[in-house]
Amino acid sequence: MNRLLSFLRPLALAGAALAVALPAAAQAIRVKEIAAVQGVRSNQLTGYGLVVGLDGTGDQTTQMPYTAQSMNNYLQQMGLSLPPGASMQLKNVAAVMVTAQLPAFAQPGQAIDVTVSSIGNAKSLRGGTLITTPLRGADGEIYALAQGNLLVGGAGASAGGSKVQINHLSAGRVPGGAQVERAVPTPFALGETIDLGLNSSDFQTASRVTDAINRAMGAGVASALDGRVVRLRAPANPSERVAFLARVEEVRLDAAVPTARVIINSRTGSIVMNQAVTLGACAVSHGNLSVSISSTPVISQPNPLSVGGQTVVSEKANIQISQDKGSLIQLDTAPQLGDVVRALNTLGATPQDLLAILQAIKASGALNAELEVI
Repeated sequence: MNRLLSFLRPLALAGAALAVALPAAAQAIRVKEIAAVQGVRSNQLTGYGLVVGLDGTGDQTTQMPYTAQSMNNYLQQMGLSLPPGASMQLKNVAAVMVTAQLPAFAQPGQAIDVTVSSIGNAKSLRGGTLITTPLRGADGEIYALAQGNLLVGGAGASAGGSKVQINHLSAGRVPGGAQVERAVPTPFALGETIDLGLNSSDFQTASRVTDAINRAMGAGVASALDGRVVRLRAPANPSERVAFLARVEEVRLDAAVPTARVIINSRTGSIVMNQAVTLGACAVSHGNLSVSISSTPVISQPNPLSVGGQTVVSEKANIQISQDKGSLIQLDTAPQLGDVVRALNTLGATPQDLLAILQAIKASGALNAELEVI
């Protein structure tokens, strides 16, 4: 027994050393997470409509004449006409824009959600009802009709000059409020090939997708046209293409390392970087400049026996400029994202200051990443 343990102990130690030496397995992703079938997409629909039934929170028709004109045209379609010279003073009607997304393969009769937004000076759309509104595509054709009660995720009240409001009251949604009237043709069943469009242009990802599909589906099924498009040789029978693409989307492959990139939001001061960002050795000096202005009131009074003297109030301003001493901080080489974060934290700078520091480090050549300002 002791001989068996003495024989197995070196093997266990060797296996542990081998496990430490081997790199971690790459993250496996599916094709459907990084690519989509070209030509199969949603379409934007828009329309102009009216919301009725508001509790006195609609458009002011004296300032928004198109609301009254739209209501007059709608009543004429219903067989009602106003006497000549009559003007409608509406308080319960609001002009709105209706938007929706027409999904791919949507068929007539299918219900889709719509978003309703006020385009006038209506105070609230809460409790309103959208009347029949045609939704048109970019080609001007009607693809859906919208109608229904609005759901507004807000509340508000005002009285005596005071006002309280929670969330937004000038926009709402109608779940399933539009019915598809026309289908959009797609090239899914046309031609001998199907093109997959990658979410981001990358030659390494296109090559890995091609190799993974050919291993799973057979040699010659996939071929990369460029860094964005992978072409598939699809079955001739259109009914077999659904099962074919279902298998292609489930093919797994190792995720490629993305391009090192740092995203900077100049409005909020947010900084986001991916795992491929590395930092070379550099030195950074950072100091703060502050300007303080203080004002002291100075009162000048006339003498007790003066005639016609007046008390004069003036201000004395004191302006000071101070600059902190900048310290030169050395940043060592950071080969991993965690090292980069720790190196930047040692600067003790605010997010707004880090924007300028990262740009300076990039200009010096020490930051191995692309800077993108949004």
